[in-house]
Amino acid sequence: MFYAHDVRSLFAASPVAGAAAASTPAAQSEGPIARMLHRALSLLGTPYRWGGTTPEGGFDCSGLVGYVYRNNLGIELPRISRDMARVGELIRDRDALAEGDIVFFSRKGKHVDHVGIYLGNGQFLHAPRTGKDVEIASLASGYWSQKFLQARRVAPQAPTLAQAQ
Repeated sequence: MFYAHDVRSLFAASPVAGAAAASTPAAQSEGPIARMLHRALSLLGTPYRWGGTTPEGGFDCSGLVGYVYRNNLGIELPRISRDMARVGELIRDRDALAEGDIVFFSRKGKHVDHVGIYLGNGQFLHAPRTGKDVEIASLASGYWSQKFLQARRVAPQAPTLAQAQ
């Protein structure tokens, strides 16, 4: 798991990483997904609270994802992770993940019971559980890698350089 002080080094190679804060002219020229992720990272350290949907009151996992999408992209998602997992384009292959995709997990079996936002570089942002704060975790290895079920793309992606040519 990673905390706010780890973010700069963690995302040094990511397009999300090197840009200035979302209020600067440089960040405003980025696409909406990059701006959303910058703002989402500002929520690192927010306390977990079951049923929570705001930075002031804390977040549960689906409350965090819903808040970020609603307040940054204007996309209203279902309130619970199980219902979120039915919205948007299904992505089963981890190699096809893009920044901003919503990633889903099952801690107890086959059914979705946890959700986060993919940041790129094999990392995702989530509100893990009671007693923990919003953090960055690895999708590439460890606990969450084994619990990954699927992802959904609900926000339009900016074309890559290869697609634009």
